[in-house]
Amino acid sequence: MLRTTASRVLDDNDRDEVLALLDTDPVGNVFVAARVRSVGLNPARLGGQMWGFGPRGGLTSLCYAGANLVPVNAGPEAVHAFADRARKQGRRCSSIVGPAEAVRLLWERLEPYWGPARAIRWRQPVMAVTEPSPVPADPLVRRVRPDEFDILLPACVAMFTEEVGISPEVGDGGALYRSRVAELIRIGRSYARIEDGRVVFKAEIGAVTPLACQVQGVWVHPELRGRGYAVAGMAAVVEHALDCFAPIVSLYVNDYNAPARAAYRRAGFTEVDTFTSVLF
Repeated sequence: MLRTTASRVLDDNDRDEVLALLDTDPVGNVFVAARVRSVGLNPARLGGQMWGFGPRGGLTSLCYAGANLVPVNAGPEAVHAFADRARKQGRRCSSIVGPAEAVRLLWERLEPYWGPARAIRWRQPVMAVTEPSPVPADPLVRRVRPDEFDILLPACVAMFTEEVGISPEVGDGGALYRSRVAELIRIGRSYARIEDGRVVFKAEIGAVTPLACQVQGVWVHPELRGRGYAVAGMAAVVEHALDCFAPIVSLYVNDYNAPARAAYRRAGFTEVDTFTSVLF
């Protein structure tokens, strides 16, 4: 029987300790670390709560509880505490995502209360690269300009729908999603090859810390797949990301997406961890 130890809600007084813990795994924790570095731990700014396991000065595990539920460095005892808090609070997230074993244990405890899930992606290889790709970069992949938002948006919606299985325009009509797409363009983290008003290839740098960044939203127009655009496009994104953002470029991908995994390997990525995602 696991010893029940309560988790606690963290605040900005815990910021330095939280970041020190997050930085022990800069690739696996890049999403949460980027969020904390950007806005701190105040729930109103964070868009959720950060739960800690362990006393102040002795934090061992974290769980970001916002739009996603993301365990960090969470062993069985921490997972038990986080699941207990999540169950009592009720489901407010659209997914549980993170290291495979921690997510599996979380879902084992939460499924009786939160289930069924819409989909579960049990094995999502986490991949990373620290050097320029061994293949030539596509010279036509560049930062998307703000005036190209209307060209890029349909490709983003198509990517999201294909990847997640539901349109980002469901619910609020896509307002939040459009805002995020526009923000990534504005801050120079949206890349694409655009020809004759059509997106050929696109990807975004979704999360950035001084130690790592994470590529998301990789997409090639369906009519142009299998022609090498993904490999050359990713080589270009890696080159830009290493130059402009962080010394490690990472991503995670569904294990069943063999073409994508092969393209990432050709672009220089290697598998370093495994995530699991539970989607609602």
